[in-house]
Amino acid sequence: MSASEMARENAQQALIDAYAKLLACVAQMHELANAEQWAELIEQRTHYVMSVEALRKHDIEVVLDAAAEKRKAELLESILEHDVEIRRRLVARRDELGKLIGVSQRQRDLHRAYAPQQGETAFFDARSDTDTDANQGKGVT
Repeated sequence: MSASEMARENAQQALIDAYAKLLACVAQMHELANAEQWAELIEQRTHYVMSVEALRKHDIEVVLDAAAEKRKAELLESILEHDVEIRRRLVARRDELGKLIGVSQRQRDLHRAYAPQQGETAFFDARSDTDTDANQGKGVT
């Protein structure tokens, strides 16, 4: 085997290994999404995006033979399946957070609407207490 053929095979294997690492990363992200570990998922996603960018540059430079091309397609299919499931979980989480925000806004609006009235009630309660105290001193009940 010539040096150029050896280099080509090494480059192909390095590219396939990079796709396999990406699959492992996205599988871990899928597990984090299923466990609802959102902060960890976002952190892992940052590393994933950087890995994808590096892989894209490397992928342009390497020409694959038929067997490596088939393996790459299999890996990509698995990566995309995980990615779809992660996105599904993220959309569900977004919807859940949207509902919670809506409830919180309604509670805040109710508090704003009724809080001034509660203050007036406290004022009237305090005034009636002082009126009662003043009237008691005069013998009025």
